[in-house]
Amino acid sequence: MKLSNVVKLKRIELGNFSQQQLAEMVGCSRQTIISIESGKMTPSIEIALKLSHALSTSVDALFSIEEGEDKDNFCNKVRTLFNCYKK
Repeated sequence: MKLSNVVKLKRIELGNFSQQQLAEMVGCSRQTIISIESGKMTPSIEIALKLSHALSTSVDALFSIEEGEDKDNFCNKVRTLFNCYKK
């Protein structure tokens, strides 16, 4: 499953601050920001939440699952999981 993101776009839109500045706001390394922006790394839930806060947006506005069979399979698994907990 491929996760895409608009972290770099949002970082530039919100004042064109550096990767280092964003890393300091989030509490991670610049290399982590580089890896997330390039799609080489999927952030932890904690980092994703901190990024959304720092970039004044929601997690789902920053990250999305690319279209295709993997997304469909993932969505079906999530639906099944939630249906189990509703009972």
